[in-house]
Amino acid sequence: MESLILPCKTITPSKIVEIPPKSKTHSRNTSPKLINDAYLKRLCKLGQLSAAISALDSCSSTVRHSTLSYLIESCVDSNSLDLCHKLHARAKKWMHEPDPFLETKLVGMFAKCGSLDDAFKVFDEMRERNLYAWSAVIGAFSREKKWGDVVALFYWMIEDGDVVPDYYMLPKILQACGNCGDVETGELIHGMVIKRGLNGDLRVNNSILSVYAKCGRLSSAEKFFHGMLASDRVSWNALIKGYCQAGNIAEAQRLFEFMQEKGLEPDVVTWNVLISSYSQLGKCDVAMKLMTEMETRGVRPDVCTWTSTILGFAQNNRRFEALNLFREMILAGVEPNGITLMSAILPCSLEKDIRKGREVHLVAIKLGYGEDVLVGNSLVDMYSKCGKLEAARKVFDMISDKDIYTWNSMIAGYCQSGYCGIADDLFKQMQEFGVLPNVVTWNVMITGYIHNGDEDQALDLFYMMETNGGVKRDTASWNALIAGYLHHGQKDKALRIFRKMQFYGVKPNAITILSILPACANLIALRKLKEIHCCVLRSNLESEVSVANSLIDMYAKCGSVTYSRSIFAAMPSMDIITWNTLATAYVLHGCSSEAIELFERMRKLGYKPNRSTFASIISAYGLAKKVDEGKRVFSLMTEEYHILPCLDHCVAMVNLYGRSGKLDEAFEFIRGLPIELGVSIWSAVLTACRRQGNVRLAIHAGERLLELEPDNASTQRLVLQLYDLRGVSRDSSKMKRPQTKKLLTGPIGCSWIEGRNTVHAFVTGDFSQLDGKCMHSWIAGIEMNTKESKHQDMVSIQEEEEKETGGIHSEKLALAYAVIKCRQPPRSIRMVKNLRMCDHCHRFGKLVSSKYGCEIYVHDSICLHHFKQGVCSCGDYW
Repeated sequence: MESLILPCKTITPSKIVEIPPKSKTHSRNTSPKLINDAYLKRLCKLGQLSAAISALDSCSSTVRHSTLSYLIESCVDSNSLDLCHKLHARAKKWMHEPDPFLETKLVGMFAKCGSLDDAFKVFDEMRERNLYAWSAVIGAFSREKKWGDVVALFYWMIEDGDVVPDYYMLPKILQACGNCGDVETGELIHGMVIKRGLNGDLRVNNSILSVYAKCGRLSSAEKFFHGMLASDRVSWNALIKGYCQAGNIAEAQRLFEFMQEKGLEPDVVTWNVLISSYSQLGKCDVAMKLMTEMETRGVRPDVCTWTSTILGFAQNNRRFEALNLFREMILAGVEPNGITLMSAILPCSLEKDIRKGREVHLVAIKLGYGEDVLVGNSLVDMYSKCGKLEAARKVFDMISDKDIYTWNSMIAGYCQSGYCGIADDLFKQMQEFGVLPNVVTWNVMITGYIHNGDEDQALDLFYMMETNGGVKRDTASWNALIAGYLHHGQKDKALRIFRKMQFYGVKPNAITILSILPACANLIALRKLKEIHCCVLRSNLESEVSVANSLIDMYAKCGSVTYSRSIFAAMPSMDIITWNTLATAYVLHGCSSEAIELFERMRKLGYKPNRSTFASIISAYGLAKKVDEGKRVFSLMTEEYHILPCLDHCVAMVNLYGRSGKLDEAFEFIRGLPIELGVSIWSAVLTACRRQGNVRLAIHAGERLLELEPDNASTQRLVLQLYDLRGVSRDSSKMKRPQTKKLLTGPIGCSWIEGRNTVHAFVTGDFSQLDGKCMHSWIAGIEMNTKESKHQDMVSIQEEEEKETGGIHSEKLALAYAVIKCRQPPRSIRMVKNLRMCDHCHRFGKLVSSKYGCEIYVHDSICLHHFKQGVCSCGDYW
């Protein structure tokens, strides 16, 4: 950084003053006659600066300016703040009159030795401040990036009225305006420049242009740019960078090409601006293409080029490529800096790749960054996430200049691994070392305790952080409690904390909403979901794509696909996850045609389908029983989009064949699969076989399931029923014999409905919430004179036996309660069941919806059933 203080004129003495031989009876400093300028300078040259400063006390005559200036420069070279203070104290004795020259030098001395406070104190005590003094103090604050203070000093200088900034000082002030977003001051200086006729200076003009560009005033920036009498690469770079920062990469690219048309070749800074912007936007392939192009154009990528590209890959889940690029950088002979090493450590941390992490660590040590605090913090985080706490602690202990991030990283590592006691010891130790915990430290401790099941300690810390710690709780503090309760399945407590958070006036953020929404992902939580949706609107979070996506998903799971569609239609911007979420919502509700239409619209708008998209669309074609179209989409996925089929796609294909009655094709399909056939595949095959009445193949699928899950009581029950239907003796069967008690104590059917803001639970065979006679009479009335419209060939089996559990399944009890307890039949009934609905209860749901004209939503362990006017959305296939 160039100095803002004008260099003093060197005074060459006409005659070298020789020091007489040392007397045997007198010390060197006893005679005032011997203390002169030459003597002081000689002491400095001999490395005895402290003695030279102390000798000033013995000087009988005035010390020359040149000597004091020499001593000041020697203090700067020594970088000793103590010597600076000693010299300042003695210099004040020699300055009886205002001396702007020496005082300015003292300002620069303190600033360069790392004490802005002392520099400002000297400046503040100056009785006369000239242009050089203001330049010195503004330059000092500018070097330390105290941009707000630089702007404040500018206004103080203007108010004094004695000094007007020149073309050398103005760029420093304008740089501060740009970096702190103060476009108003920038405009004021712009007017001052025009008034004083400095608008012909290229450096000043570039600084004004940079202010407009950095502050987002791009139209003003471009207008100013085109009005400049002369421009250089710095001018173009400032404008291009402004558009990049605003996210308008297309306009930045246009300027980049236009610059070359004007005959000005981009330099490494220009290339870096574009490459960094593309990397930050996730367009890593474009960034790599530009990096290759700059090399072919004769511009060698520097450390900034490599670092921004590596970081882009790491932050966009392309971690393997990030590490490969880091390796290429080293092979290319470009030495990484601390930021590069941090960028290379990041993918190792995210992937928990300890081997590659150690390799990067070795490179850091070799380059001298083994004790660097920034690199060390990243290494502590990486080793902690990889579960290597001993290695993390070794790195932690090696960092001599620990900052708050170092302590937080190590504490977080212990908390994440369940060692909250050791984390608490570090928490206390950091305070003993004079490092006060910040809000992140407290939040890490709260998260650690609540995730490890110590709710009381977590709550104690939550309330202590403000009362004892003097740290104000932020949104993340509340989020930590909410996430912790949800981690342990305590949804009601999480919702209470969410409400308490709003009561205290803490505004939730997107993370809060995304954390709490899964607590409402069932049919009986619609009221709570609407409450959270209102909070989203009050907090102006509806435009957050991730929040809107989650709301679409949650409303669908709560049985309100209409709300999902409305949120989708109101979104100002969306991503592929948005389209996938709505497509999945349509499939969940049996709206196959809407899902297929959405898929075609998405492709027309240029969105590229991914794995989730195809899983939903194949399922949609299965609902519509369009086998050929479903097979075409499956081929499209593999051939055009080069997506390898995963388990979800295979299950969707089995359901596609099963719903259409093509069991042979379903078996032929699974026989050709290159993946291992798991539980979900054979469950889909079992469903297809029993819906088509093929007991033999159903037994085959059931036995395969038992091989995979031999202790699953529900599967055992289903297979035993299939044996009975087939006439196979249970004793002669090859299946593992379940104990009778185990079968009887298998899963019991439970159903939940919400009524009058209360959730009511029902257990199969338990009539405690209803009058038995009244309930039996109502059920009999529903079923009276009604023919069972069972599927012609369907095999009727169920996970729970009515005879074994006392008669009536829980969903019938819940429906009876919902209808009998209401004076008027409800418009909608929402229910959750823990087991698969049996065929009889499924028909019963259709009968109730037809008789009472209500909509019934039942989410069992398999799918969502939406009964309306005697028809179910599942198409009687579940």
